[in-house]
Amino acid sequence: MNKTIAVAFTGASGMPYGMRLVDCLLAAGCQVWLLYSQVAQIVARQEMGIELPSRPAEVEAALRERFKDVDGRLRVFGREEWFAPPASGSNPPDAMVVCPCTMGTLAAIAAGLAQNLIERAADVAIKEGRKLVLVPRETPLSALHLENMLRLARLGVVILPPSPGFYNHPQSIDDLVDFVVARILDQLGVAHNLMPRWGETGEGADDGR
Repeated sequence: MNKTIAVAFTGASGMPYGMRLVDCLLAAGCQVWLLYSQVAQIVARQEMGIELPSRPAEVEAALRERFKDVDGRLRVFGREEWFAPPASGSNPPDAMVVCPCTMGTLAAIAAGLAQNLIERAADVAIKEGRKLVLVPRETPLSALHLENMLRLARLGVVILPPSPGFYNHPQSIDDLVDFVVARILDQLGVAHNLMPRWGETGEGADDGR
């Protein structure tokens, strides 16, 4: 049975990670529920030249064409759609990823605010014991940021900063993006071939030094 994954775009830098993640999830046969904030619309335009209309139905149509989603497995919901499936524990996705994740969204999730669909869906994922992956893109990190991350990590939330490695000798920005997306897919248990597994090529070592 193919997994249903909720993906949320927020206003942090790093939209290429989120777009590539959706592309890979659909290619793997997953059902994708996409949520997006108003600021994510600005980031998508600035970083990728992609227009995300204000109407979710228009975003859904545009992204289905972009990702060649002929099966209609991509659904898009607005930030105030409280009757959307991910808003309720009676119909949660198998997992959720916020990519990229702003510090404001991370803080709201840590505080359990649930003031919009992204925050509510994350709240549902936590209370229902589903995998929740946050991809926070900020630097440097303040003590407040770190405390919020620690609070969430203690609840079982995966904090996955987009920190690409270089031991696989990336040749392009796409390679760096794929490195991070591969780590997200691993957390979701979604098969991929974005890059060789450690030890498969016999090159380099990432021993943490």
